[in-house]
Amino acid sequence: MKRWLVVILFLAGCSSRYEYQNMPSINNNKANPYVINGKVYYPKKSVPIGWVQRGIASWYGPNFHGRLTSNGEIYDMYALTAAHKTLPMNTIVKVTNLNNGKSVIVRINDRGPFVKGRIIDLSYTAGTKIGLNKSGTAPVLLKVIGFKGDVLLGGYMLQVGAFMKEDRAQKKALKLKRLGYNTKVLKSGLFYKVFIVGFNSYKEAKRFKLKHKLNGFIVGE
Repeated sequence: MKRWLVVILFLAGCSSRYEYQNMPSINNNKANPYVINGKVYYPKKSVPIGWVQRGIASWYGPNFHGRLTSNGEIYDMYALTAAHKTLPMNTIVKVTNLNNGKSVIVRINDRGPFVKGRIIDLSYTAGTKIGLNKSGTAPVLLKVIGFKGDVLLGGYMLQVGAFMKEDRAQKKALKLKRLGYNTKVLKSGLFYKVFIVGFNSYKEAKRFKLKHKLNGFIVGE
């Protein structure tokens, strides 16, 4: 009985990829539209820090280990990565299992899952960290916390400017860094936004803002 239970759970987690496991890799690094089963998907060019989504998560593992992902990387079931239909490649996402409260941070490097209701396919290890190896699927909350390997939202940060030109944003960030906290410049749409990062609480960020008489707003968990 236990043997059959393991098989059932494995299929529950991975079935979202069986229907297209032999399809060629989709190159969506430049956010090009693509078609799966007659439906057109439009990858986002950018998303703001703090962007959230709710839905069902699944996982994929051994059958895809060593194959190419949609952005051309080799899929490693033991790495903390995931597939999403439209988020920009290399977006850093915090995934929280709403059934047990467990969370994991992953990097988007693949496309999928193409099953109705499912919003993200986690690698085997990422899925295991939030309990999907036992349940197969689970309702989750996704939250964008960074890009290209940089986690920008791990606590609280203060947005202090938005510029059309990157060099102006970088100059502003360098000047503000002298106040004692790290800074980040994040491109969002047409703007380069400047953030002061590293605050452990909302109160800490607010005290800093008032002390230095800065205009802007606080974002975070």
